[in-house]
Amino acid sequence: MKLPHGLLTAWTVFMTVCCRAQADSVFRPVRMMKGDMVDFTVDHLDNIYILNSRNQIKKYNVNGDSVAVYNDIRRYGQATLIDVSNPLRVLLYYKDFATVVMLDRFLNVVNVVDFRKQGILQAKAIGQSFDNKIWIYDELECKLKKIDEQGRLIQETPDFRLILTPPFNPGKIFDENRNVYLYDSLRGVYVFDYFGTLQNGILIQRWKNFRVSGKYIFGSVNDTLYRYEIHTSLTDEWEMPAALKNSDVFSFTSTRMYALKKSCENKQACLYIYAFR
Repeated sequence: MKLPHGLLTAWTVFMTVCCRAQADSVFRPVRMMKGDMVDFTVDHLDNIYILNSRNQIKKYNVNGDSVAVYNDIRRYGQATLIDVSNPLRVLLYYKDFATVVMLDRFLNVVNVVDFRKQGILQAKAIGQSFDNKIWIYDELECKLKKIDEQGRLIQETPDFRLILTPPFNPGKIFDENRNVYLYDSLRGVYVFDYFGTLQNGILIQRWKNFRVSGKYIFGSVNDTLYRYEIHTSLTDEWEMPAALKNSDVFSFTSTRMYALKKSCENKQACLYIYAFR
């Protein structure tokens, strides 16, 4: 992978300098939730947001208590992404309509942004910014863009095809640690500052369930879980606990791991919650 001149030395190679640990010594079961679940995500306060087969979103607190429901499910169809990086403002992204619905912490609608009004017709990935704006990767123009709550363009990067070789097509965006992380599972991670200037690269490839949380990057490959520490470039890896093997979706916070099996008992889904050190 080629970076612009002057940034080659900033490229961080993901090497197998890993510490493999026994899962039993790292993970501790907290609870299991059962029911109608097709997808989920978690915020940094360990609130859980579950999407069911009726396209409802239900929010549960850290103790597993139901605290809110989003029922306005017919206008845009299936949500493509639920961004809960700010627990006070949840973003629902509907890719087919190039539209974001903003919710408050009680999952009430507070705003709707249609990217098409800015000429953004194909936004493969979005992410919430630290200042409550929205980062967008515009597939047609190959640019990272930032828009405000009204959908107005604030800033954009140059065309990635002019500065990155080979072509880069991120599917995930995270605003964390005063940087913006774009992840293409085939190419790796590119790190930008808040002005859209390329700072660094991390050669993490083919990870599923990719997430940037605090000082770590989390992900999985088959039945192995990975945690990459951003500032030290050290990586921990763990064999997945036996109960979690063949799970469909994982998510992580700094102290917990969540795993969803869409069919586990009597055709219900099971969400397993584990604490880890």
